[in-house]
Amino acid sequence: MLMAFASIGLTLWVTWQLEGGAAAVNEAGRMRMQTWRMAQTLARSDAQQIAGLAAQFDQSVNVLRTGDPARPLLVPHDDLSQEAFAAVQRDWLALKARWTELPGPGAELSGQQADAFVARIDTFVSAIEHHLSRLTAILNAVQFVMVALTIGSAIALLYSAWLFIFNPLSRLQAGLARVEAGDLGARVDPGANDEFGALAAGFNRMAETLQGLYQNLESKVQEKTEHLEAQRARLAALYESAAFVARAESLDALAQGIARQVRQVARADASAVRWSDEANRKYLLLASDCLPQAVVDEELCIPTGDCLCGQPQGDATTRVIPILPDGPASRLGHCAREGFQTVISVPVRLHERMVGELNLFYREPRALSDDDRALLETIASHLAGAIEGLRAAALQRETAVAEERSFIARELHDSIAQSLAFLKIQLGLLRSDIKSTDAARIDRTLGELDAGVHESLGDVRELLVHFRTRTNSEDIAPALKTTLQKFEHQTGLATHLDIEGDGMPLPADVQVQVLHVVQEALSNVRKHAQAREVWVEVQQTPQWRVEVRDDGCGFDPDGAGPDETHVGLRIMRERAHNIGATVEVASVPGSGTCVVLKLPERLGLAA
Repeated sequence: MLMAFASIGLTLWVTWQLEGGAAAVNEAGRMRMQTWRMAQTLARSDAQQIAGLAAQFDQSVNVLRTGDPARPLLVPHDDLSQEAFAAVQRDWLALKARWTELPGPGAELSGQQADAFVARIDTFVSAIEHHLSRLTAILNAVQFVMVALTIGSAIALLYSAWLFIFNPLSRLQAGLARVEAGDLGARVDPGANDEFGALAAGFNRMAETLQGLYQNLESKVQEKTEHLEAQRARLAALYESAAFVARAESLDALAQGIARQVRQVARADASAVRWSDEANRKYLLLASDCLPQAVVDEELCIPTGDCLCGQPQGDATTRVIPILPDGPASRLGHCAREGFQTVISVPVRLHERMVGELNLFYREPRALSDDDRALLETIASHLAGAIEGLRAAALQRETAVAEERSFIARELHDSIAQSLAFLKIQLGLLRSDIKSTDAARIDRTLGELDAGVHESLGDVRELLVHFRTRTNSEDIAPALKTTLQKFEHQTGLATHLDIEGDGMPLPADVQVQVLHVVQEALSNVRKHAQAREVWVEVQQTPQWRVEVRDDGCGFDPDGAGPDETHVGLRIMRERAHNIGATVEVASVPGSGTCVVLKLPERLGLAA
């Protein structure tokens, strides 16, 4: 770079000198022309013109002496050029003095003087040209040096590229080819401590890592396979436990199945499932698997806190309890005597309430990994949900039984109980009639008793019909037809069923209540209406509407006194209220009765 800059600077300087010398030669040519013009002007003896030409010549001499700042013009500084220029200046001063005097020299003499002076100028020009020729030779030599420098630099650059770039790259390529061919032992010589050396060192580390990975690949694959198999086993255990708790029908079966499953999943020597009361005062042993009978007999009921297995609700966590030989015999004596060395306690919680506990027993020291801990806690949560589900199902069954008993009691009270009360009154009257020996009154009372007994039998038959009539499909029409057929058979009255529209089917529980309302309305017709025909009309759209109409004697809805008819209406309204419906009754004495049941506009179909 230094040689290049020096060559460029020298070239610029030589070029400047050549341009300045060429400008000096041009100026010297002007001086020759001005000399001949002055010689011709002397012949005319024009002093003013001669003075002007002399001034122009002085200006040219001054430019050559001082140079021109606007352009490169200068007299070379070599001795020959300077001596020639000094001679020109001396001769000009002498010639100027002779030519400006009056009278001036003659034409012949002035011509001779001009020739001599022009020859002096030519000598000056030759000196400049000789100097410029030397500068041109120097410039050519510098250019040759520049060419040689360029060639040398290119060669040096190519060699440096091969030495520092291409050769390390070729070594890396060779190493990559060996690795690609399967030779993981291939290494590359880092060479110099530069970027390619660092890259070669990184390649060596990569090859070493690949070689180690390849050598340990089989063991790593085996390790991953075992891990995946363990995960699959955990998922299978979770699916199995979830499926089991979903189909368990009793608490004993649930506890025994979970005890067996959790022992197999945790690879324990024995397991136990304990249940805690709502106050968490004690733990009862619900089921166990492979647990010695002595431990079962001694730990059927554990007060909370007496043993490490029964944890209090406040600080209950999944714990690994080592059984030490010198440990507290009163708290772990049963397990120690049977040879157990480790007990794992897993609390069974439901909404922050202790439901019970899972216990796993091992005959050797055992640790608990995070995955196993999560698996056991998930199984415990499944068990808690299943226990709560069984409890909810039991409560639901109890509620259903209570509702059914309440329904039976209400039906008995509203029908048979009233008839029996009437029979009791008639029996008292019969006793009085017998004592009075009035045969007519006795026959009349016996007739009323007979009618009451028949009415009670009718009520019993009607209750049996109510209890046996059920909906077996989404369509309520078959149940209504069956009800009307039984009504015709019991009463001999003509019935008519008309169903209009196509609506969404009613849920099963709603169908039962609708059917009971219709049966209650028909019962009132049988008992009180004295009708000849009964019409049941069902409208499904836009909302369900069921109408029961007869052509009987009717009654006054606003009449005083709660009789059986009013009691029947109250029962129908209660049933309608249970399904969100309404019952409207319209009756005119002597014109029959109309009972209308209206259901809500939107009733979803039960699953």
